[in-house]
Amino acid sequence: MAVKFVFFFFLALLALNSNASDLCAAGSDGSGDLSVIPIYGKCSPFTAPKSESWVNTVIDMASKDPARIKYLSSLAAQKTVAAPIASGQHALNIGNYVVRVQLGTPGQAMYMVLDTSSDAAWAPCSGCSGCSATTFLAKNSSTFATLDCSKPQCSQARGLSCPTTGSVDCLFNQTYGGDSSFSATLVQDTLHLGSDVIPNFSFGCISSASGSSIPPQGLLGLGRGPLSLISQSTSLYSGLFSYCLPSFKSYYFSGSLKLGPVGQPKSIRTTPLLKNPHRPSLYYVNLTGISVGRVLVPIPPETLAFDPNTGAGTIIDSGTVITRFVYPVYTAVRDEFRKQVGGSFSPLGAFDTCFTTSNEMAAPGITFHLSGLDLKLPMENSLIHSSAGSLACLAMAAAPNNVNSVLNVIANLQQQNHRILFDIANSKLGIARELCN
Repeated sequence: MAVKFVFFFFLALLALNSNASDLCAAGSDGSGDLSVIPIYGKCSPFTAPKSESWVNTVIDMASKDPARIKYLSSLAAQKTVAAPIASGQHALNIGNYVVRVQLGTPGQAMYMVLDTSSDAAWAPCSGCSGCSATTFLAKNSSTFATLDCSKPQCSQARGLSCPTTGSVDCLFNQTYGGDSSFSATLVQDTLHLGSDVIPNFSFGCISSASGSSIPPQGLLGLGRGPLSLISQSTSLYSGLFSYCLPSFKSYYFSGSLKLGPVGQPKSIRTTPLLKNPHRPSLYYVNLTGISVGRVLVPIPPETLAFDPNTGAGTIIDSGTVITRFVYPVYTAVRDEFRKQVGGSFSPLGAFDTCFTTSNEMAAPGITFHLSGLDLKLPMENSLIHSSAGSLACLAMAAAPNNVNSVLNVIANLQQQNHRILFDIANSKLGIARELCN
């Protein structure tokens, strides 16, 4: 019996590795359906920092959150940002997920970061100063074209600029993530998403980059602006998409990005998707309250209120690692959580509420109350454990406490293993529990 068990266990391991290899080779499940890969997963070309557990990697990624929150707070409508560009190789310090796409004709494979709070797409192009080794080779694509300042796209995204006279290439300067910047030229080429083809897709062709947050192989913006993937593919996908993000520790597994109505869940709880004219790129939802265990936490209503005049409210974002609440909201939630757990607490990286795992049974569940639905977080979405396994931490934190701190952000660690559906045409956001493996 022992010999048979070992034999079948060996076969199971072979199947697991074979399936993982096949998944990496496929890169897509068909029309409008792409694999979403954790940045340091098996199918990703990027390597995690050496000698680090996945928990320490998440802590490192979460340390970038304050800069990202400030960046999100800066996204005022049509704000032009001019930033100096310096050469220098950047490090990979982004808490995100990537999808495999192909650019150009014939297609060149690129692993681009998904970002629901960015409007445009961009990719490092050959000759780029400060970019990674993998770049898009424009000269090898028969469908590549630059866009000059006479084109309407040159006025459709933050950071685009043209001189007052003359027909020259449309230039593209942006900051990203709070500590990085890049220069690019606005161009067009064919984008391949699985078996789907989007001709004349406009994106930034990066020529120079600096900082630690620029994704090495580019970014695919899923925001609401006119140059986002969703806006440029309205005829194909009808402004509808969803994703399921696997856990960061799911090394062998991928989630999925589903574009368009086909294959979306038939029955899913929804909440109104709000649009804030002060920050039109972002996906706002109406967070009305938070429960810790059975206690509805007393939170000042104005700290959760949606305010189109200031940009205040709650957004859902794929690029922030841990959920961040403005200080009064976070401290109220944290204090109630500590009260119910009891004992003593210590900090660990971005987390200020860590306790011994012997008290974990007392840890209460956390529920986000949204208009029309309650998002009850499983423990895997509300707690994170130290690499030694001796501590459990509340996987949330306060937003940077500064003059622009008006945003609450529901981040990707809290979204993991949920299907998040964005129905822009009908102004709805759907959430359903789903194992994203």
